[in-house]
Amino acid sequence: MNSNPTHITVGELLARFLEGAQVAAAFGVISIHNMPILDAFHRRQKLRFVSSRGEAGACNMADAYARASGGLGVFVTSTGTGAGNAAGALIEAYTAGTPLLHLTGQIESEFVDRDLGYIHEAPAQLAMLKAVGKGAFRIRDAQSALSVIQEAYRLAMTAPRGPVSIEIPIDVQASLLPLPDDLLPPRIEPMSADPSKLDQLFERLKGAKRPLLWLGGGARHAQEAVHRFVKLGFGVVTSVQGRGIIDEGHPSTLGSYNLQKPVESFYQTCDAMLVVGSRLRSNETLKYQLKLPAQLYRIDVDALAQNKGYTSDFFVLGDAALCLNALADRLEHSAAMHIDPSLIDDLTHAKVQAQAQVEDALGPYSVLQQAVGALAKNDLWWVRDITLSNTMWGNRSPALNHPRAGIHALGGGIGQGLPMAIGVSVANQALNLQRTTMLLSGDGGLVLNMGELACAAQERAQMVILLMNDKSYGVIRNIQDDIYGARHCYVDLHNPHFETLCQSLGLGFFHLQHPKDVLAVLEKAVITTQEIQAPVVVEVDMQAWGPFKTKFAGPILKKD
Repeated sequence: MNSNPTHITVGELLARFLEGAQVAAAFGVISIHNMPILDAFHRRQKLRFVSSRGEAGACNMADAYARASGGLGVFVTSTGTGAGNAAGALIEAYTAGTPLLHLTGQIESEFVDRDLGYIHEAPAQLAMLKAVGKGAFRIRDAQSALSVIQEAYRLAMTAPRGPVSIEIPIDVQASLLPLPDDLLPPRIEPMSADPSKLDQLFERLKGAKRPLLWLGGGARHAQEAVHRFVKLGFGVVTSVQGRGIIDEGHPSTLGSYNLQKPVESFYQTCDAMLVVGSRLRSNETLKYQLKLPAQLYRIDVDALAQNKGYTSDFFVLGDAALCLNALADRLEHSAAMHIDPSLIDDLTHAKVQAQAQVEDALGPYSVLQQAVGALAKNDLWWVRDITLSNTMWGNRSPALNHPRAGIHALGGGIGQGLPMAIGVSVANQALNLQRTTMLLSGDGGLVLNMGELACAAQERAQMVILLMNDKSYGVIRNIQDDIYGARHCYVDLHNPHFETLCQSLGLGFFHLQHPKDVLAVLEKAVITTQEIQAPVVVEVDMQAWGPFKTKFAGPILKKD
């Protein structure tokens, strides 16, 4: 390969740009309509490419890689059906605000948009991609390629972040252009707030005696600023997406115990809540009926967040870290700031009560929650699929100590946990992040993307899969019990023999038929995944363990 070329292909242009953007890994499925891109990745050998078994899995992997790394996620698909396969996973990334670049092929330029029935053609592909992401672009020629790539990057990385697709006809991918002098990505500046707005918010906050911060995913980069508020005496509560911004073992935080009845009662003793980078989503606010403190202030980079779900008494448009630091500057020098010293004691009491309620509902599974909690003290990536166990406890515990440690299917789509865990494991390896990847998954979700187990084995992904096997869609069965006269239909699942499946792929396997020795088995699983450099499945036989003490049958509704 010529190390000093004067001309490069558009495919190589993409590779060099991603290297400059500090992307260490990308994901995808090779195809006739993306080979010039992937050939450039391969020739340059500077970016790890993970061959997923499907495009949806590739998108979930890139999504989770970005969440764990804090940088850009990248995945590559073919055109037509290949790009369409990723649509659901793109919606998840869009919901979570994950910065992604989706590089997808397109048929030859002369046949695009002509509806000729050309193989791999999707006449409205660009419109489809625009509908499931933050934006979508087509590179029409080599001369415009760099400007399109730069704009797509800028859009993906500008808050509120999200996935952006770039569609590139196969002939354009292979076309030549002069090697640009500058391939560095554009610099993205955080959004500064109007100082007068910050002054007004300060005036409202300075007299608060029992103030709280509610932190969402948009505040994950604001750790330092949040700790300044904690030192001032503020209490903290987070959305599920905001977990770990401060260590959930810290006495000043409720963690994501945000909607239990003792916590709601505690909110009523507080005189101000500042919501930062959170949409106060329906499932975390009892469908917007959760009673929050009387004065509700908000900071967000999305102007449309104002008055969504809840009416804002005051709203500031701006970056979470910049705004919180500017407010802390003002509050730290205010003689009027006198926070009630009993606030944190009352918060701790509410948290203990909420934790007890959650644990009491688990019945025999409380020992599993406790065992994972013990492991979390040694630093976990806590990845979760949509499953009954995650709803019952995984979204609240174990205590997380890093703002990116909790990764879950925010949009509610089943089956995305396994590829997400692969993406996290790749980020952990590529960036030497030194944490253990653990996935909480149900049997239905794991089987949905079961092909990605082969990808995990091939990529030597080190992770423990905590497989909660009840041989059914457990939540749906409970809803049928409560609402549909216990008429169980379409919920029973025929599963593979998971131990045999793991043996065939070279994966580790442990079977947990009884609650005893849970911690010892999980500790051994963690050691085993490191030793064999492959995933380890720990199957929890839920039919043998028995039901949860409290039945969960769909989203919690408001009950006064």
